[in-house]
Amino acid sequence: MLQYSVCSFDIFVEEVFATLLNGACICIPSTAIHNGSLEGLMEFIDRHSISIVDGFPYLIAEINKLPKIPSSIKLIISGGDVIRESYITNLRKHRIKIYNTYGPSETTVCSNYYRIDNSKALEDGTFPVGKPISGVQVKILDKNLHKVPIGTTGEICIFGEGVSGGYIGNPPEQKNFVRTEDGSIMYRSGDLGYELPDGNIVFLHRRDDQIMILGKRVEPEEVENVLNTCPDIDQGIVRAFLDDNGLHYLIAYFVTSKRTSLHEIREYLASKLTDFMIPEFFVKMKHIPLTHRGKVDLNALPIVMKGGRNDD
Repeated sequence: MLQYSVCSFDIFVEEVFATLLNGACICIPSTAIHNGSLEGLMEFIDRHSISIVDGFPYLIAEINKLPKIPSSIKLIISGGDVIRESYITNLRKHRIKIYNTYGPSETTVCSNYYRIDNSKALEDGTFPVGKPISGVQVKILDKNLHKVPIGTTGEICIFGEGVSGGYIGNPPEQKNFVRTEDGSIMYRSGDLGYELPDGNIVFLHRRDDQIMILGKRVEPEEVENVLNTCPDIDQGIVRAFLDDNGLHYLIAYFVTSKRTSLHEIREYLASKLTDFMIPEFFVKMKHIPLTHRGKVDLNALPIVMKGGRNDD
């Protein structure tokens, strides 16, 4: 197992303890390799015959682009964000098992898993987060904590082993831990999703990620999903910002290896989304900047500022 995450991050628990408890070996790269190039990391993996890589989807997407992938890699575990079909096109050819996982830190890192290398993506190009791991139950509940019908959007709530007792003291986050009638603890994730007929769970987005544009609710994650289905886009993300009047607007950041125009991208989005959901600004990037943890580095994204009504 490649030990890639920092010790203060929840994936560290999965990398270290799951590995050692199963008698496997942990390979820890030096700081120089960890903070260096992706190619350098791949050389480390190849040199030590590392077979398992655990990381964020954006790191996996970068590995997917490499012309050569170490033959020692047999298993890739993705977690912490949405993974898309376009992120694993090359990896699939190498017959690497790839799992999409889900689970907040408060439920001991992982509650759901779903194998995606041999699966068909959903219509939006993403994959389900699957079924619960052993000893865990996951239910989709409404605001009154009643189970919703299959296919209906609700909050992802987690029960069983792995759910912690909550936070020390009484911070605001403690309200997400609910004591059930049988004395067990349920964790309200704050994430929205729905259950498929086969029992697999689909993660949609955070409950609090909705924004208002022209008085209408918009989910940036939904816009991002559509952007990533555009044939001319290799990778794209959508983020919401506030203008000088405190009103939200969207910026789309994208990477493409094809000759395309902004008009063509807008035309595609217009065929899938209503007008107010189309980002106001588009930024073409050579690559999406990542933190050392493998998440999108929001501080490294250029921001197109939008003035208010009183600006000249």
